[in-house]
Amino acid sequence: MRTFGIGVFFLAAAATCGYSQQWEFGGVGGAAFLNSAAVSSPLGAATAGFQQGGTFGAFLGQNISAHIAGEIRYEYMQSNLELKSGNATATFSGVAHAVHYDLLLHTNRRHSPVQLFAAIGGGIKYYMGTGAEAAYQPLSQFGYFTKTSAIKPMVDAGGGATFAMSKHVFLRTEVRDFITPFPTQVLTPPNGVKYARLLQDIVPMVGISYMF
Repeated sequence: MRTFGIGVFFLAAAATCGYSQQWEFGGVGGAAFLNSAAVSSPLGAATAGFQQGGTFGAFLGQNISAHIAGEIRYEYMQSNLELKSGNATATFSGVAHAVHYDLLLHTNRRHSPVQLFAAIGGGIKYYMGTGAEAAYQPLSQFGYFTKTSAIKPMVDAGGGATFAMSKHVFLRTEVRDFITPFPTQVLTPPNGVKYARLLQDIVPMVGISYMF
């Protein structure tokens, strides 16, 4: 592991040689589409997860070389919790905050006003149940909504394109997949009930950035 880290350090150092580094900051907005986790229960079939919701974020990036960039990002995601079984649905207000660092591999911006990029990174996602807890909750045999929070490790990957609107201003379109363990502290399965482990959040976004 130590050897790998040293190798990455020297690779990054070599990539920066002879390249004038540039900084970029911007904002993005879009919609989150989360998968539902299958519920394993002796009481019947159900799914647990989150509803579609809006996403807003900001990022600060550095172009390390002609083809490699690094970005630190933040996203605010409004996604209500949801339990479904047959025609019955139960919901609970919720939000999430994601903080992560990504590496981007992109085509050379010096040569074309339209660039494609791929991204991969990791960080944390902070889930929060924000609704009002009640003594009775529909579908409680499959899970309990709680007004609490959970921090989960997160891996993200995706890609997109940037379009030069001027020398310093860029339009960005992208799709990201945020992957975390299921936050069972926020949507809690009862005894004898289990949820699928991973939760995926597919987020298409559009944004504007400024490079300097």
